[in-house]
Amino acid sequence: MTPTDPTRDAPLPRMLSKIVATIGPASDSPDQVRRLIEAGVSIFRFNFSHGDFAAHEKRLDVVRQVSAEMDRPIACLGDLQGPKIRVGKVAPPGITLKPGQSVILRRGLEIACEEVGPGGETVAVFPTTYPQMIHEVEPGHKVLINDGAIRMLATARHVDRGELHCCVIVGGLVTSGKGINLPQSAISAPAITERDWECVAWAVDNQLDFIALSFVRTADEVLELKERLKSMCPVDRRSDLRGETATIPIVAKIEKPQAVANIDSIVQASDAIMVARGDLGVEMDIARVPVEQKKILACAHSWGKPVIVATQMLESMIESPTPTRAEASDVANAIFDGADAVMLSAESATGKWPVVAVETMRRIAAAAEARVAELPSRRTPPDQLIGTRFMTAALAHGAWQICRDIKATLVVCWSESGGSARALSQNDFDVPIVAYSSSLRTCRRMAILRNVISVHSRIPEGPTPLRDWNIEVDRFIQSRGLAAAGDPIIIVCGRPLGRATAANLVAVHRVGEDDSGLRSHGP
Repeated sequence: MTPTDPTRDAPLPRMLSKIVATIGPASDSPDQVRRLIEAGVSIFRFNFSHGDFAAHEKRLDVVRQVSAEMDRPIACLGDLQGPKIRVGKVAPPGITLKPGQSVILRRGLEIACEEVGPGGETVAVFPTTYPQMIHEVEPGHKVLINDGAIRMLATARHVDRGELHCCVIVGGLVTSGKGINLPQSAISAPAITERDWECVAWAVDNQLDFIALSFVRTADEVLELKERLKSMCPVDRRSDLRGETATIPIVAKIEKPQAVANIDSIVQASDAIMVARGDLGVEMDIARVPVEQKKILACAHSWGKPVIVATQMLESMIESPTPTRAEASDVANAIFDGADAVMLSAESATGKWPVVAVETMRRIAAAAEARVAELPSRRTPPDQLIGTRFMTAALAHGAWQICRDIKATLVVCWSESGGSARALSQNDFDVPIVAYSSSLRTCRRMAILRNVISVHSRIPEGPTPLRDWNIEVDRFIQSRGLAAAGDPIIIVCGRPLGRATAANLVAVHRVGEDDSGLRSHGP
């Protein structure tokens, strides 16, 4: 999509899936944030692998200010770096490795150097940020640098000298801080580093809406973070939460083979899942990644958990105003698989075309959703939740059936703590779900839910709160162009209205028409 492409001036299509955009130098001005939200961003990702807390706080203030001005609840996700193993310091311009060359990873080295080997050959010697790899990588294991662009095999280890010897298979330039992947080695590094705990504390202090946990291997690592968050997040006394616990939902990033093997328990322990294909494609055979993506999404759906598909979705748009055809297919395929959200990384953080990238992703997702809507429904209520017989889940599935039978334009619910919105989103609606709450934090957290448009609103007071809300709903959805007078819609809520209780009412209503049956309910 070039700047002269006529589709640039066409109205952006409505999409049901959500877009996560990484905020960075290319996108952190108030004007850019506003344009990104208008283009379709629902969640901004703060990548703790880059920048300091002062920079993150400045960007967070911009997002919160702009979203308030636009009256759009926008979520902020803090992405922990995790135990990323990296090459230590290398003097510019770096060291170029060639196939067949010997390399030594040496513990305690301050800066990379080149030495002469016993046969007169040049040996490259590098420091690393993870000294334990000398003990945990065995001869024959793969050692990958720079997302697998440089590939080596470990040939020997000398624990007494603190050295791991390798042979280069595929060469390339190595510079400071390049990532190291050890897909065949059992790494003992904790999932959450000391730096990560500092980032978690910052996220709590600044009321971020989600925390993404990197390099998850087991459900216990997710549960460890959850337990720590409980102690770090006391009962919130702010008026918009009314004493509700302010703990932060956890997004587990699936990027290691161990996580794929333990996917069921990890999904059960997490609040949401991210399929992080970058490191996953390095840690395992890249041919398996598309298949595992489908399995991960299917597992998450069975537990009713939202899924973000991430990494290299529109990678070429870092430099180009148009994506490749393969990238467009990748975004569409994620939507066909049932992704709740798709994510941009460098495309929006440092790329030349952040707004165009979001607009492009929106158009691709909307086109894919239109095709999905033409097909017979493939999704059913979450398998793992059917046995709970949870009232709200049952009403949500009933609303789904009614919606299809009467061809409703949309569904509206009051979801004070987000439960009703989650239950509705878990069904295969192909129309918007407008979810009201008096909690701004709840509204922001709904940003990850497919189909859901959150509305921050005061709880109606007076003798007929349900009637007053019904009038407000009619006004809102018509003003936003979501429905027209006379359109059938579904209303789902609990009574009394605005309490965090199970939904106990499903009603059919025609926009703008007096519905005495619905409006007559008092508190």
